[in-house]
Amino acid sequence: MDATMELTVTEFVTLDGVVQAPGGPGEDTSGGFAHGGWVQPHSSAELGAHVVDIFSRADAFLLGRGTYEIFANYWPRVTTPDAPIARSLNTLPKYVASTTLRRVEWANSTLLEGDTVEAVRRLKASPGRELQVHGSCGLLQTLLEHDLVDMLHLHVIPVTIGSGRRLFGAGTQPRTLQLAASQITPKGVALLTYRRVGPLRVGTIGQAD
Repeated sequence: MDATMELTVTEFVTLDGVVQAPGGPGEDTSGGFAHGGWVQPHSSAELGAHVVDIFSRADAFLLGRGTYEIFANYWPRVTTPDAPIARSLNTLPKYVASTTLRRVEWANSTLLEGDTVEAVRRLKASPGRELQVHGSCGLLQTLLEHDLVDMLHLHVIPVTIGSGRRLFGAGTQPRTLQLAASQITPKGVALLTYRRVGPLRVGTIGQAD
């Protein structure tokens, strides 16, 4: 029997938990956010290779409206054969969760219909390796609230911002995660992979388990 897809989330995040507009100054200015583009000064070959490795494990993508529109405006124009991220995004299935879009025109894209949570559960039940979420911080809050995330790839950038949309919102379920992999790049970016392992465990410091 074929294994069903795991839902994995990849996020660039600051030390104080901000995930808004990592890619550029104009990426997302909602809420008056004026600090976009905080990843680029910390980019490196090691970070790039790590991201490429993540994309190589995708069998499908799940994207929120904002990230879908950013990706759809850029990646279809990248057609060089040595661009593995573009190849994955342009050829693999992409499922878009949005209540405002009426159609999606990027090749191999499908607009999810009906209840998003139930649609995602059906996608996860499909055979495959990873159903990947990149960015999409609004959609991520729904996925965390309904305990649908199996693995988190966090690229922790050594900056603080103090404002902006956060990685974990108020609806996040109490859960225990296990560190599955870690790496520090020469520019101090922590590449952390966490797998969900069960409910939150608590205790008193100093007392035996």
